[in-house]
Amino acid sequence: MVEQIPNNLESAAPQLILIVDDELRMRRFIRMNMELENYQVIEAENGIQALDQIRQFNPDLVVMDVMMPEMDGFETLKLLREISTVPVILLTVRDDEEDITRGLALGADDYITKPFSPRVLTGRVGAVLRRAHWPAPPPRTVLRIDDRLSIDFNRHQVIVNGERIDLRPTEYRLLNHLIQNAGWVVPHDTLLAKVWGYEYRDETHYLRLYINYLRKKIEEDPANPRYILTERGVGYRFVDFKKEAAGGVA
Repeated sequence: MVEQIPNNLESAAPQLILIVDDELRMRRFIRMNMELENYQVIEAENGIQALDQIRQFNPDLVVMDVMMPEMDGFETLKLLREISTVPVILLTVRDDEEDITRGLALGADDYITKPFSPRVLTGRVGAVLRRAHWPAPPPRTVLRIDDRLSIDFNRHQVIVNGERIDLRPTEYRLLNHLIQNAGWVVPHDTLLAKVWGYEYRDETHYLRLYINYLRKKIEEDPANPRYILTERGVGYRFVDFKKEAAGGVA
């Protein structure tokens, strides 16, 4: 069943959440908790309906189950990312790092493992929506790290050996925060709170995954990074490029 959006949505303040799940019971559970938090809600029971709803209503957030018949959440997410940058939270019945990694790599913004409490659901929804609406950093010109790497902050791109590479929003926020603190070790919990939100300060696997994504995009040898350095048990440090340019040692 595809629910029609309320006629007065354009004049209403609440943000619009699209729930995608083939189980009516789960859609009702999520809808009830979202409406208690004053969100507007629309529903889809499969991936095809979800894509239609996104094209038609442009929701602020999608909460989508992974295990759906015919077109699962991963396939739907892949097609979704061809038409929209809407934040997506995946629902999964397995706390499986391979599934989590796959979902994040396809462009999911978060995941929740079933079963989950209303508090977890509303907390994650709120955090993802806040990240999506964080103000952009002040405009900056292209920042030249060295002869190989530059960062175009206005376009959210890295330039490696003259080739432009797009960054996803989370990758951009993470790289931007590391560069702002170049030469200093930024602790795990600080990065998580600054990039994902305070609720994520213990979710170190997010940080590890996105550091790996960034290294694959900017490092010549991701296994032996030159720019994003690991301080084991503490955090990460972006190389002090200003000091290196002046002839010092990072």
